Amino acid sequence: MQCFNFIKTMMILFNMLIFLCGVALLAVGIWVSVDGTSFMKIFGPLSSSAMQFVNVGYFLIAAGAVLLTLGFLGCYGAQTENKCALIMFFFILLVIFIAEVAAAVVALVYTTVAENFLTLMVVPTIKKEYGSQKDFTQVWNSTMEGLKCCGFTNYTDFEDSPYVKENNVFPPYCCFDRDNGTFVEPCTSVEAQNQKVEGCFNQLLYDIRTNAVTVGGVAAGIGGLELAAMIVSMYLYCNLK
Repeated sequence: MQCFNFIKTMMILFNMLIFLCGVALLAVGIWVSVDGTSFMKIFGPLSSSAMQFVNVGYFLIAAGAVLLTLGFLGCYGAQTENKCALIMFFFILLVIFIAEVAAAVVALVYTTVAENFLTLMVVPTIKKEYGSQKDFTQVWNSTMEGLKCCGFTNYTDFEDSPYVKENNVFPPYCCFDRDNGTFVEPCTSVEAQNQKVEGCFNQLLYDIRTNAVTVGGVAAGIGGLELAAMIVSMYLYCNLK
C-alpha cells in the first residue's frame, strides 16, 4: 500500500511537470507564430535553421497541446484513481513512443529520401521569396551566417530569385572563404562555384552527427522517461479496484 501511494504521488508530480512544460511550449509556439523574428534573434541560428524545415510555431503549439493533455490525464487519473484516464494516458504515450521510434528509423535509414523531399519543398520557396520577403530573407541570412552555409543544397538554390535578379550577385555567404574567414565580393556564380560552400541541410546534418552522443543521450533519456511513465500508469491501472 505504501509503495502504491508513493508511485501515485510521483505520478502526480511527474505529470504536473509535463503539464507545465505543455503550457510553456504552447506559450512559445504562440509567440513564434505571432513574432517569429524576435524568437530567431534570441535563440540564434539553430532556431532559424529549424524554421526552414518545419513551421516551428505550429509544431510547438501542437506539442504543447499534446503535453497539456497528457499532463492532465496523468494527474487526473492518478489523483482520482480513474482507470479510463490512466488507460488513455498510456495509449497516447504509446502512440507517441512508436511514432518517435519510427521517425528515428526513417531519419537514419532514409536521410537521402528526406533530403530530396525537403529539397522539393524548400528550394522553390527560396527562388520565389528570397530577396522579396523580408522575414524569410532575414531567417535565411541568419541561418547561413550562423552555420557558415549557402542555400539548402548550394548556391544554385538562389538562381532566378528576386535577390539575384535585382543585384546580379549571390548572397555573400555563398562566397565565404574558410581559409582566411572572409567573404569574397562580389559573389558571382563563378566565385560561388569556386568556394563550394556547403548547403545548410548538409551542414546541419554534420553538426548533429558531430554532437551525436549528446543528441543520442537526450533521445534515450526522453524514451526512458516515456517507458517509465507507461509502466507506472499501467501499474496504477492494474492495482486499482
